Amino acid sequence: MPTREEILAFIGEHPGKAGKREIARAFNLTGSAKIGLKRVIRELADEGLIEGKRSRLHRPGDLPSVTVLLLEGVDELGELIGVPVEWDEEAGEAPRIRIRPEARRRGVREKAPGIGDRVLARIVADAEAEGFTGKVIKVLGRGPRTTLGVLRIEGEEHRIVPIDRKGSEYRVPPGATRDAEDGELVRVEVQPGSRYGIPVARIVERVGSVRSERAISLIALEEHGIPYVFSDAAIEQAEAAEPVGMAHREDWRDLPLVTIDPRDARDHDDAVHAMPDPENPDGHIVTVAIADVAAYVHPGSPLDREALRRGNSVYFPGRVVPMLPERISNDLCSLREGEDRPAIAVRMLFDSNGRKTKHSFHRIMMRSAAKLAYEEAQAAIDGEPTEKTAPLLDQVLRPLWDAYAALKRGRENREPLAIDLPERKVVLAADGSVDRIYVPPRLDAHKLIEEYMIQANVSAAETLERRKAPVVYRIHDEPSFEKLEALRDFLGTLDMRFPKAGNLRPSHFNRVLERFENSPNELLVNEVVLRSQSQAEYAIENIGHFGLNLRRYAHFTSPIRRYADLLVHRALIHALELGPGGLRTTDIPNLERIAGEISIAERRAMAAERDTIDRVVAAWLADRVGARFAGHVRGVTRAGLFVELDDSGADGFIPISTLGRDFYEYDEPKHRLVGRTEGEVFRLGDAVEVRLAEALPFAGSLRFELVGGDREGAERGLTRKGKRPARRTRGKEHSGREAGGKEGRRARKSR
Repeated sequence: MPTREEILAFIGEHPGKAGKREIARAFNLTGSAKIGLKRVIRELADEGLIEGKRSRLHRPGDLPSVTVLLLEGVDELGELIGVPVEWDEEAGEAPRIRIRPEARRRGVREKAPGIGDRVLARIVADAEAEGFTGKVIKVLGRGPRTTLGVLRIEGEEHRIVPIDRKGSEYRVPPGATRDAEDGELVRVEVQPGSRYGIPVARIVERVGSVRSERAISLIALEEHGIPYVFSDAAIEQAEAAEPVGMAHREDWRDLPLVTIDPRDARDHDDAVHAMPDPENPDGHIVTVAIADVAAYVHPGSPLDREALRRGNSVYFPGRVVPMLPERISNDLCSLREGEDRPAIAVRMLFDSNGRKTKHSFHRIMMRSAAKLAYEEAQAAIDGEPTEKTAPLLDQVLRPLWDAYAALKRGRENREPLAIDLPERKVVLAADGSVDRIYVPPRLDAHKLIEEYMIQANVSAAETLERRKAPVVYRIHDEPSFEKLEALRDFLGTLDMRFPKAGNLRPSHFNRVLERFENSPNELLVNEVVLRSQSQAEYAIENIGHFGLNLRRYAHFTSPIRRYADLLVHRALIHALELGPGGLRTTDIPNLERIAGEISIAERRAMAAERDTIDRVVAAWLADRVGARFAGHVRGVTRAGLFVELDDSGADGFIPISTLGRDFYEYDEPKHRLVGRTEGEVFRLGDAVEVRLAEALPFAGSLRFELVGGDREGAERGLTRKGKRPARRTRGKEHSGREAGGKEGRRARKSR
């Protein structure tokens, strides 16, 4: 077994290319030695000595010696600045690399690199600049040539302020403004020119006011590099697609499957049915049918490449950026009421205690008997059927609820993580502004669909394992040693002991939540327990799903919206010989890489969704500066408090300098700030009353003042040392909820 130092040295020599497999191969480790290696890697990660994913480990701050950079702008000295084209978000913010100017060789005509170019560069650490510098080896070609910015007009001068605060400004020459007005969000095309001076750009599209939801979501898409314009080849293929026939399919069109979705859903990729088991009167047969996207999106096709590039659909308050064109997602694959649609169905048998005893997969043609909203189905069960749901009540809806009652008993016996946080919904007015923000009620209809989808996902993973087929698992690791120690220390301050790592189960966390239910510390404990959890991801190596307390789990139920589900469909088609569209053997070696890519795409989508809501809410509150709000503390740092407003869920920051005239010290284990002289305490979960001091819609940030705090310090905006505090735009922890899936509304961080 190599020493820790030898492992660190190897990772340092191969940043971004070293994983457990590569380390084991380099040091000739086999058998039980690999288990020891996994333990050492885990310890190094917990100690912060290495970062990244299983197959792409690196030391903090390491970069490959040669990498591809995108030249995105210039610094204050006019030097080109590049960022790595491939960068793992988990490693933090991508480094900005200053390109060293090179003298031209006499007689050699080389293309000088410029903004927008992708270059192959040799990277070296620059201690003097406290960062990296790069030397261009080769100009690879042009990258994206358009970007978004805000037009600023000063006299005769027109400039574009980039949406990325670290980006470069552009100068717009006369005749290239398209009559855009000052303060308007525009799309510009960067023009070729000298590498020195302010780059020139021309306006190619007027997006509109930066306060509109369309503009705000576009900013998020651009900032996070999310593709939102389909390639011509993908659109052409989608438009040319024809409905598939009955070949290789069973005819299930007489089975009264129904879709149950949000009222405003535009695509429907799952339908459900339940009935008593005739061979087991106390049991139930549950059928979950999922849109057969693989029938239309074939491996390696333009549609497939576009779907992989996006990874998943992205959901904003007023728009959806779909993974697939509308011809596929909202038409051919959407399980519309009364229309024939291809699907892959799983038929599951459960006993009276919700234990699954058997299941089978089928490639079918179905016809949805009804399209229902959650509220509509729930009202029928609660004794208020409508003209539409009354005929379905006895034969369709009641059997669904009866089967759910059994599955609910099985879930309670399994004891998954029981964190259930409210999920706020932003409703827009006709002009794109915020109309209201509310917390939808959580109905049994939601829980029913969620549990059916979870059981279908489990069945998919079990079938593929049984067939020894490749699986892209949805995995969720147990909390790290470091987070568990922090949680244990915190609970100790509340006179509660927590078991050490070993046979840790979700039930241990549930006991903590139950202990503080309906107590003054309930919100505080829920927040701390949530933050102790790991984040779910996709992988080809199974470690189980800790949050759901499942040994194997794979996403199968949302192939219209998640590429991972499409991969599972293809694997099932291939393993069960269900016809064309299955996983190709040539695709199998790429699954590990793809799992990493779609995990990153998922986090990218969640960040864009969160940023958009921050900006929309900040724009909504911009006219209410000075108003008072009730809220609670969602984060405590050395710099101050993050507060979430109770009525809207908006997040803002209170600088520590405005809390009062005492000097506050940060007590990290107890998540609190403590006044050194007067002993006043602010801690996570505390109820507070705040005044909105500043709203910056463009940045998506709000600044609050504690009612009764130090107004003088607030007006100066200075810390006690006379320095302006670093601005933070939000206080929420990174959420791990599913991107568009129905099985992700509980314990959102772990799904």
